[in-house]
Amino acid sequence: MQLQRFVDALKADLTAVAELGDEATANAAGRLIVTVQASVGLRLLDALSEAALELNDKLPGGHVEVRLTGQDPELVYVSDEPEAPAAAADEAYTARITLRLPEALKSSLETAAAREGVSVNTWIVRALSRSSTGAPAPQSGNRLTGYARG
Repeated sequence: MQLQRFVDALKADLTAVAELGDEATANAAGRLIVTVQASVGLRLLDALSEAALELNDKLPGGHVEVRLTGQDPELVYVSDEPEAPAAAADEAYTARITLRLPEALKSSLETAAAREGVSVNTWIVRALSRSSTGAPAPQSGNRLTGYARG
């Protein structure tokens, strides 16, 4: 959800109201718009957080989280069902497959696996398991999860 479009719409509304007055009113409204702009985004996040908390009280299972991607929030449903545990060691797997990869892709896989602290085989098995079950792949990058109150 992009909050900026709501902030821009509010700015347009305030500008339209300010145009009804004289030049001093328009100038005061312009200064007010600049001052209020940052606060509006935070208040919209507060409203989304409150909505998520209200939804959580009504859900029979799982919960809704407000997650920020950059400056844009998204509401995400998180199931209470535990993830299926992955096998702890590569030796637990019984099927074998040979896969030829371009060197650049192999390097990327090794980097991703090292970042998660697992072997390349385990990383690939987890990625294939997620894609075959339709579970959303975890997003990389900096993400905060949890609840916030203002």
